[in-house]
Amino acid sequence: MKQDHNVFPPFIGDRMPRLEVHTTLGKRILPDDYEGRWFMLFSHPGDFTPVCTTEFVSFAKNQAAFQQMNCELVGLSIDTVYAHMKWIEWIQTELGVSITFPIIADELGNVSRRLGMLPREGVKRTVRSVFFVDPNGYIRLILTYPDELGRNTSELLRALKGLQAADAHGVAMPANWPNNEIIGDQAIIPPANTVMKARERLEAAQAQEFSCFDWWFCYKDIPVRKETDNS
Repeated sequence: MKQDHNVFPPFIGDRMPRLEVHTTLGKRILPDDYEGRWFMLFSHPGDFTPVCTTEFVSFAKNQAAFQQMNCELVGLSIDTVYAHMKWIEWIQTELGVSITFPIIADELGNVSRRLGMLPREGVKRTVRSVFFVDPNGYIRLILTYPDELGRNTSELLRALKGLQAADAHGVAMPANWPNNEIIGDQAIIPPANTVMKARERLEAAQAQEFSCFDWWFCYKDIPVRKETDNS
């Protein structure tokens, strides 16, 4: 893949760049091969490292939970496909865990550089990046962790569930959802943006269509699929 150093990394709301990559399961084209599905692309600093090993085991053990939410996993690091293969063989032999999701071999760092997964120019070791890409190929969430901190799989599942619930119901999710300190597992209705809409919100709240603290802070119950409940 030819690298253009003048191209900025994509951000939330951008379409995922079209990338042809080589993985442990063969060639993949992102995001085309995942059309109609979510996918979580995550980079790790290197194969045969302790924190990365714990992350991969956790992701593998929770892979079914991601798939229940129509989301596939895709790993990446600046290692060869042979190193990836030997590492997942070691994880299977020593820890009894099968890694069945693809891992991108990005030896030249072109994919990592294009996506902003490298901490600075000249460094050939990716940070712990996470990209959630929706079924239409748009980046919906980006997280970045340092070498010394492994990711929280439960939080990644919570984030995916929240994004999907927000899409399905046209709402926003509060802090710590579904265990928010103010409104529990309810969702926030986007704030009114006109005087008329604000008045309508308060009238609807009086009619008990939903609840409001004020016209700019209204919330309601939403149905959530039980099989995807990771709370």
